[in-house]
Amino acid sequence: MDSPSTPPAASVPAFVNSGAGTAPAAEEALAQAGGFDVRPVTGKEMQDAVRQAVEGGARRVVIAGGDGSIGCAAGVLAGTDVELAVLPGGTLNHLARDHGIPTDLADAAATAAQPTTRRADVAEVNGRVFLNTSSVGAYVVFVRTREQLERRMGYRVASFLAAIRTLWSLHRFRVDLEVEGQRRTYYTPIVFIGVGERELQMPLLGNRRPDGRRGLHVFVVRGRTRGALLALGLSAAARGVRRAAATPALDAFIVDSCRIEMRRPGGNVAVDGEIVRLISPLEYTLRRDALTVVVPPPGADG
Repeated sequence: MDSPSTPPAASVPAFVNSGAGTAPAAEEALAQAGGFDVRPVTGKEMQDAVRQAVEGGARRVVIAGGDGSIGCAAGVLAGTDVELAVLPGGTLNHLARDHGIPTDLADAAATAAQPTTRRADVAEVNGRVFLNTSSVGAYVVFVRTREQLERRMGYRVASFLAAIRTLWSLHRFRVDLEVEGQRRTYYTPIVFIGVGERELQMPLLGNRRPDGRRGLHVFVVRGRTRGALLALGLSAAARGVRRAAATPALDAFIVDSCRIEMRRPGGNVAVDGEIVRLISPLEYTLRRDALTVVVPPPGADG
C-alpha cells in the first residue's frame, strides 16, 4: 500500500552508476529536478557509497542505474527505514516496472523528490539480498554466455544466441529441495526462485503477477526437454527469445523459505541476473516489507 512520508531534506544523496549508458542523462535529470547531491560512482563502489550515506544519517538514497546497482543498494537498505528512490537505467528495470516508477529519467527524478513510499518484500540467499529472481542450473550458463556475446552484438541478439547454445549443452543435476519441512529430490536442468507470485501460463510464464500472492515462488523443471527449459528458464529472463509452444512440466510452490542442497559443496548461482559463487546448502528466505521504495503518488501515470 502506498503511504506518504515526510518529504526528504535537501541534498538527498543520489548515486549514479558511471558505467551505465544513461549516466549523463540521469545526472542531468537530477540536476534539473534539484535537491539532490549527485555522486557518480562505479558499480563496485555502489554498495560502500550507500552504506556510508546511511551511516551519515541519510533518510533517502537515490540510485540511478540498472537492476544490479539497485540490488547493491537494497542489500544495504533492507531492514532499515532509509528510503530507496530509483532512476531506472538498465535493460529490464524489474524494480521500476513492478512499482510503476517511470522509465523516463526526468519523470523518475521528479518521483524521487516526492513523498509517497511503498513497503516491498525482498529475498535472501545465504545472506545475499535479491529483489527479483535467483536460479541454479542452466540459467547460470546462459548468463555467462550472454555476457560474452553482448559485448559484440547487443543484449537481445546475445540473449537469443545464448539461449540456443545453452539448450544444446543442456544437462541435469541432482537437487534436494526442502519445502515446508518436506524433502524432495529432483534431477533437473534448472531451479528458479522468484520474489512474489509468477505467471504459470504462456506467454507470460515467469513474469510477476500483478496483485499476486507474496512469497518465494519456486519452480523446478521436471525432466530435460529443451522446449521446457527455453520456456521457463530463458524466455522468462531474456526478452526477445521465442516463446515455447506450451507450458513445461514443472513443480511450483509459494513459500516463505526453502533450502536447496547440491552435490557439490559450492557452485554458481544467478542472483538478479548476476553470477555469484555460494556454498551449498542454499538457504532462501523471504523478508516481508524489508525495503521502503519511493513510488509515484496515487493516480500518477507510471
